[in-house]
Amino acid sequence: MRQTIAPQTGTAFRLRKGETLTVIDPEGQQVADLVAFNMNDPCEAISSGRTFDYVSRIYLTVGDPLYSNRSSTMLRIVEDTVGRHDFLLAPCSREMFRILYGEPNPHHGCAGNLAHALKPYGIGADSIPTAFNCFMNVPVDSNTGEIKVLPPLSKAGDKIAFQAEMDLIIGLTACAAGQSNNFAFKAIQYEIST
Repeated sequence: MRQTIAPQTGTAFRLRKGETLTVIDPEGQQVADLVAFNMNDPCEAISSGRTFDYVSRIYLTVGDPLYSNRSSTMLRIVEDTVGRHDFLLAPCSREMFRILYGEPNPHHGCAGNLAHALKPYGIGADSIPTAFNCFMNVPVDSNTGEIKVLPPLSKAGDKIAFQAEMDLIIGLTACAAGQSNNFAFKAIQYEIST
């Protein structure tokens, strides 16, 4: 059954080995931050650094595995209608909004939403890693290494699907950062299938 994550919120749930998680952008140009933890030992978490080490590129798509901090495959991308996602930037946070945008009373961001959603699973805020940012468009200048956050390339109904390669706890958001979402906040949907 398809579930909806309201704009600027997040959720957490279990995903069993062999199940497929499909993340859908129902309206287009909306980012979803995804984090994953080993259900049996949440100290093992998704790792952008390990993934980049082994896959040898920063733009991931169909067939690519997402590794843990212990070099185990956690998820594998099995469908992708967009082909551009980010695994460089940390979840947006109250501190990010204050430091980058000078907001005096900032939203707690995806980091806060993930911390709240993952708390019942015993996962604290300091354990949240860099997220796989579904649909986020972060080009990197090949000469200077400068990064930019541009509007997502996703259109209404676009999706990315991941197959679980171990039992996982997943955190997932409808991103709260304006720049990441072309300055509009929309829902994200997801489905779990076997």
